[in-house]
Order: sequence, then structure tokens, then C-alpha cells
Amino acid sequence: MRFCQIGVGRIGSLHAAHIADHPDCDLAYVIDRNDELAQAIAAKLGAQTAPIDAVLGDPGIDAVVIASSSASHDELIEAAARAGKAIFCEQPAGLSSKRTEAVLAVVSECGVPFFAALHRRFDPQIAAFKRRLDKGEIGKVEQLLITSREPMLPPIDYLRTSGGLFRDMMLHDFDLARWLLGEGPTEVYTAASVLVDPTLVSLGDVDTAIVTLKTRSGKLVQVNNSRRAVYGFDQRLEAFGSGGMLRMGNRVHDAVELSNAHGTSLSTPMRDMTARYREAFRLEFDAFVEALKTGKPPQPGPADARAAIQIADAATESMETGKPVAL
Repeated sequence: MRFCQIGVGRIGSLHAAHIADHPDCDLAYVIDRNDELAQAIAAKLGAQTAPIDAVLGDPGIDAVVIASSSASHDELIEAAARAGKAIFCEQPAGLSSKRTEAVLAVVSECGVPFFAALHRRFDPQIAAFKRRLDKGEIGKVEQLLITSREPMLPPIDYLRTSGGLFRDMMLHDFDLARWLLGEGPTEVYTAASVLVDPTLVSLGDVDTAIVTLKTRSGKLVQVNNSRRAVYGFDQRLEAFGSGGMLRMGNRVHDAVELSNAHGTSLSTPMRDMTARYREAFRLEFDAFVEALKTGKPPQPGPADARAAIQIADAATESMETGKPVAL
């Protein structure tokens, strides 16, 4: 299968390498708004660059991987769908529920495979956590706590087109909550602040937030995000149930524990998202390729993209109104 990689920033460059390395795939084109970067990645991986219209008009291209800025996803998805290409897209698919619905309607109308790249489902550590939940090791789940904090604030130029904390960062936590519990929320309540960089006020964004979700069956979820964790990329889970508790700690650079007269210490968590979830990014791409080979609908798919952005919109509305929002 011949692929085009659109966007080769920190995540897109990983996807491009996965395409080039996959035995069933050929990385034919690399596209990025930074032509110099696109040419460098293309040369490194044996691909070429070309205008997007030329690529989508090439009948030999089977699929596109979209990892450009969040604000560009919707138009690229629609163009790729109308060109008959299978689509692997970093999330969100659109910066609002309304826009996402319109985009997914085009995907449905064109009948092309669509994969919502919600990579945390594919992380081996998180997947093991879910298997143990599903086995009933802690009985009936009652509470889920998701901690997700980045080491530092991304560049302001990135944040201008990211869609904001809830659509760019916490969206993955919202999907994770739905997936782990097997049900989505019916109520969303947000408390948020700007505590890291006052510049975000002018962007209408926040850098620190806690969102509480309540499901139809009464399960409670707390998701907490921060754009600054001085000790590393903080990714932890805790599930509490009628029969006990499951916890997933951070992955660290060095798992050797030191104990001496001053106390006990471990290495700090990994510093970067691409390092922490490197295996998840590869496994999600493998799952997409396998779906294309077998003709099965890729999972996560349109319904998951739709649900995640609906929760993100509700979290934003709750922040703005100070009130819980029903879903």
C-alpha cells in the first residue's frame, strides 16, 4: 500500500518512519508546510515531496496519514475522503462537534476507511490495565483517576492552532476514560486556570484543568492536566472498585531504585510524549494497516472521534459557564 504522510513534526515524523519500515507499506510522499523539513524527511526515508492536490490526484496512493496542525485536520480529511483515500488522522478531526460531524459525514458519504488516532489505547501498559479491569480484578469500578501532565508548555505558535487544552491534550484522556470504563459520560464539570503562562489568556486557552465526568451508571472520573510538570511527562492511572484498586505508575528512564542513608529514589519519568508512547504509535499504525488488509473498519473510528470532541466541547462550556454540562 502506498502512503502519503501529511505533517512531519514530532508525531508525524514518527508516523513517516513507521510507514517506511512497514513491510506492507511504501512511503511515497511527504508533505509539510515547512518545505525544507519535508524534503529532509523525504530524502531520509526514500520518498518524495509534491503539492497536496497532486498527491490526492494520484490514483496510486492508497492512504494518507494526517499529523499536521489540529486546525488543518478537517479540510484535509474531507479532501482525502473525496479523493477516495483511506485516512489515518491524529485527533481531533475538527475543532468542534459541529465541524467534526460535517467532516465525518463526508467520510461516510465517500465510504473510505477512517482511523481516529487515539494512541493511548495501544500502549501495552494501558492495555494491560484495561484487561485487568475487564477481568473484574477490582470488582465493579466506581472511580477512575487519570493524570496527564506535560513537562513544559508547547510553543505559542503551536498553541494558536491546537484547539486548546481540552481538544488538543485532554481529548486523549476523555477517550481513554470511555474506553477503560466501556461507557461515556452523561455529565461534565470543569475547573480550569491559567497558572503556567499568562499569554494563554489572550488565546482564550488554559494550561491547568481538572474535569469531572459522571457516567450513566454513576461511575466518577477525574481527569487532571497541566502544561508544566518539572519532573517529566506524568502519565498515571488509578481505578478504584468494590473489590480493590488498580494503579499504573509512570514509565521512568531507569527502573533501578536507589536506597541509602538519605532515602529511596527512582529516576524521573520520561521527558517526552513520543518517547513515552513510542510503542503505542507504532502499534496503532500496525492496527490501521491490518484493518486495510482485512477490509475491517479501523478502530478507533468515527464514533470515537465524535464522542471525544463532544466531551471536549462540554468541558469547554462548563469552564465558561461554571456549571455542569449534560451530554
